[in-house]
Amino acid sequence: MSAYSAVPRKLWEHPNPESTEIAQFKKSLEQANGVKLPDYHAMYQWSIENRSAFWDFCWKYFPIIHEGSYDRVMDETARIDSIPDWFSGIRLNYAENVLFTKGPGQSLTTVGKEDDKIAITEIREGDVEPTVNLSWKELRQRTGRVIQALKAAGVQRGDRVAVVASNSIDTMTIILATTALGALFSSTSTDTGVKGILDRLLQINPRWVFVDDKTVYNGKTVDLRPKITQIVKGLDHIKEFQGVISIPRFRDRPADVTQIPRTRPLAEFLSMASSDQLEFVRVGFRDPFLIVYSSGTTGEPKCIVHCVGGVLLNTHKESRLNRSMDATATVLQYTTTGWIMYMTCVSALIFGARPILYDGSPFLPDITILVKLLEKHKVTHFGTSPRWMHELRKNGISPRKIADLQNLRGVTSTGMVLSESLFEWFYDEGFPPHVLLANISGGTDLAACFGLENPISPLYVGGCQGPSLGIPIAAFEQVDEGVSQVKGTRMPDGEPGEIVATAPFPSMPVMFWGDKDGKKYFNAYFARFDNVWTHGDFIAINPNTHQVLFLGRSDGVLNPSGVRFGSAEIYNVIDTQFSTEIVDSVCVGQRRPKDTDESVMLFLLMRPGFSADQKLMARIKDAIRKALSARHVPKYIFETPAIPVTVNLKKVELPVKQIVSGKKIKPSGTLLNPESLDFYYQFAEVEKMLKPQAKL
Repeated sequence: MSAYSAVPRKLWEHPNPESTEIAQFKKSLEQANGVKLPDYHAMYQWSIENRSAFWDFCWKYFPIIHEGSYDRVMDETARIDSIPDWFSGIRLNYAENVLFTKGPGQSLTTVGKEDDKIAITEIREGDVEPTVNLSWKELRQRTGRVIQALKAAGVQRGDRVAVVASNSIDTMTIILATTALGALFSSTSTDTGVKGILDRLLQINPRWVFVDDKTVYNGKTVDLRPKITQIVKGLDHIKEFQGVISIPRFRDRPADVTQIPRTRPLAEFLSMASSDQLEFVRVGFRDPFLIVYSSGTTGEPKCIVHCVGGVLLNTHKESRLNRSMDATATVLQYTTTGWIMYMTCVSALIFGARPILYDGSPFLPDITILVKLLEKHKVTHFGTSPRWMHELRKNGISPRKIADLQNLRGVTSTGMVLSESLFEWFYDEGFPPHVLLANISGGTDLAACFGLENPISPLYVGGCQGPSLGIPIAAFEQVDEGVSQVKGTRMPDGEPGEIVATAPFPSMPVMFWGDKDGKKYFNAYFARFDNVWTHGDFIAINPNTHQVLFLGRSDGVLNPSGVRFGSAEIYNVIDTQFSTEIVDSVCVGQRRPKDTDESVMLFLLMRPGFSADQKLMARIKDAIRKALSARHVPKYIFETPAIPVTVNLKKVELPVKQIVSGKKIKPSGTLLNPESLDFYYQFAEVEKMLKPQAKL
């Protein structure tokens, strides 16, 4: 039996699954289609075998404000690489669906979004500045004022408006106002370097760019006016570019920007508005409203354009069904504006839920700050990363012992693979047993999940609880680099392979901005296998529990002597058995032009007081052999002073792999610590520097 077929330890089960919205949805779906679907997996199977019927039912079930009608959901015979249209004839607006609730017919109501109800809570680093609560009435008024200012400044449907800003109320009003006018919103976090910012903005030619005048992180206040000056200089030759609007980080003391060309303060910009009247430009279902970016760790970032209808419909499906989101929810998603998870903060408003916008380090004044906020604000849905949980465990902190978490319903984790040991820590030591831990995966490219939680199935250790309704996925046998348009071979459940989507789904990107002939889009997802979407992750699907097990990025798959496995399998052993000695690790394959086979290299970042000596390496070797196999054992193990990560703290493997394989690379602007890559160049000639104790 495959290692991915065993039934792992069960950690959680809903005490009353019939009380959930997804159970009610399933019952309605069964009645409408004359079928019986005994569990979530049966519903998933039906949804991918009857895609038009499923998405048609979703459209009618969820209260989405719109006009128009459609004759068919989509062309089921269309190839996925044709990027087919969906719900042709429907017109809608993203911001309108955020600020109002659909009433009878097509009337607009404020049900769940009443004027005096708190819409948003803004908290700055460490919760030391006054908390700002904004009511729904104030949110609508402030958004209306930004809409009218943007109109006065010439913004029209199809224009791009960008921000380089924190997760704040000001940023929220800008995304809502921009999308209200049918323009496209794009955001980058303030910790991104100027090169990284311009790598993005020079591709989309924004009309206006809003930039925070200062930022606070890790207790330090940084003046961003030099960055604003460089952004203006970098965009000055762009015909569409009108200028920069400076957002005051401290409302009572905006920075003086009079010496920066083509830059004005937010207050002056807003004075252009003649009123705070709301206006909404309704656009087609597949018309664009959002530009997000790939990490760009190995080249120019992809400018991924998402559509209004696909994102709205999928957000309703995932948030209401899988996540049990409603108007009583309070959502704290720890994120910057430079990550797709920022949209979790925005989309919470669609359901009348209250997002808490947190800006700053999650570790100041100490590591418990976010846990304390969960109690203080009675948070129901918390979004974080494995890195944060790892830090809590490392420091012996049990959230359930230091905070009242009775209101918490779910915790989502994403950004990297969540180790099995953290699953067990979560329930054995970390959080209350009633909380559903959701390891989710999908993200930037699809504005959706391929693997996520659901409240009507048991939760087992490892992976994602199951696949996403209406999005058919499979594991394909991996093919060699450079091979294209292969008829993929589906791996049986329990066997690892490359994750693919085998049919179109409504939140597929509309296009890549500036990709006039569509070649970049095609090469990103459709070049490797014929007529499927290739996502770039290495997975296995458990045939018994239906978990989707993410084993690592497929470009980081290790392949010594033809045996393919994911780096996450190595990390799981290190994390489970050596966390008291090792802070982190990065595992890559080395294959230089002269090599006939790939060698696995494991680099260890040690805790203070520990070193990667011969005894530790022998123990690691033995543990990997016992937990996995002799073929998984790295050929080389070295200690490293630093592991490269993005500004979102995602561990980066591919640049390390390229460097140790003899390539010279240009560090991306999205790397938090690009200087960390310098250490790895010496390993391109590993034979010259090998010490006896470093080789296993």
